[in-house]
Amino acid sequence: MSQFNEYFPASRLRRMRQSDFSRRLMAENRVTVDDLIYPMFIVEGENQRQAIPSMPGIERLSLDLLLEEAKELVALGIPAIALFPVTPADKKSLMAEEAYNPDALAQRAVRMLKQQVPELGLITDVALDPFTTHGQDGIIDEDGYVLNDITTDILVKQALSHAEAGADIVAPSDMMDGRIGAIRSALEAEGYVNTKIMAYSAKYASAYYGPFRDAVGSAGNLKGGNKKSYQMDPANSDEALREVALDLEEGADMVMVKPGMPYLDIVRRVKDEFGVPTFAYQVSGEYAMHMAAIQNGWLAEEAIVMESLLAFKRAGADGILTYFAKKAAIWLK
Repeated sequence: MSQFNEYFPASRLRRMRQSDFSRRLMAENRVTVDDLIYPMFIVEGENQRQAIPSMPGIERLSLDLLLEEAKELVALGIPAIALFPVTPADKKSLMAEEAYNPDALAQRAVRMLKQQVPELGLITDVALDPFTTHGQDGIIDEDGYVLNDITTDILVKQALSHAEAGADIVAPSDMMDGRIGAIRSALEAEGYVNTKIMAYSAKYASAYYGPFRDAVGSAGNLKGGNKKSYQMDPANSDEALREVALDLEEGADMVMVKPGMPYLDIVRRVKDEFGVPTFAYQVSGEYAMHMAAIQNGWLAEEAIVMESLLAFKRAGADGILTYFAKKAAIWLK
C-alpha cells in the first residue's frame, strides 16, 4: 500500500486504462475528419505536379489536378482546404497588383472549385508575400520597413476579389494592424455579409516557416530578411491575447495560432480566454521534421501524426490546418 496516497488501493487510476473499451469510454478528446483543413499549393499550367523537396509528399498542383484532388478530399469527408498560389516571377511587383487581379490564380481556382465541388469549404490566404518582389507581406518604404496602412488598403482589395470569386473564408495572414476591421467593413459594404474571416491573430515570427516559403516561391525574394516588425515575438504570450481580442472586436469569426505544436500554450490561453472558434496551423517546418523522422524509420507515421493532431485538440483547437490532413482522413476512415 502506498504511504503517499490515502485513497489507494480503493482508487487505482490504471483500472480504467486496462482495457481498450474503457480507454475509449473515458477519452477526453478525439480527432475526427471534421477537425481537418488541408493546405494546398497551386501553380499555373496544366497537368503540373511539382514536388517540394523540403516537404516530402506535398506537391504544387495545376488547377486541373487540383480539381481531381478536391473531389477525393470531399469523398474523404474533409470539410475545407486552404489555397496558396505560387506567383510567377514576372507577375510579382512592389505594389503586389496581382494579389487582387480577378483573373489571378487563386481567384480562378476558387471559381472553378465552387462550380465543381461547391460543398468543399474554401479558405483563401490574404497576404502579399507571394506577390511582392521582396517577399515581405506588405508594401515597403525605402528602408525596407513594411508600411501598415497602404498594405491594408491592398489587402482589402485582395479579400474582396476572393469573396467575389466565391471564397467561403478569407484568412488574413499578414499581421497588419487594423486589417480585420477594414476587411470586414469592405465585405459588409459590398454585400458579402456571410463571407467569414479566419484571422491569423497570433502569428509568430517563427523559424518553422522555411519549407512553406520554398513552396510558394518567396524564400528567394526574401533574401535572408525577416518579418519581425509585424509578426509576433516568440517570447510573448500575453501579447497574443491582445492581438486576438482586437481581431474579434474588428469582426473576425475565428482566430488562428501559428505555428502549432511549439505554441500549444497559446492555443489553450486563447480558447480559455475567449471561447471562440480557435484554429492552429501545423506548419511546414513541423511537417518537415515529422517526415524526416518518419522516412528515417525513427518514428511510426500514423501513430506519431495522430498523436500530434490529438495534442491540438487537447490544447483547445477546434480545427487544425495540417499537411497530414489527407493521410489522417484516410486513416480515420
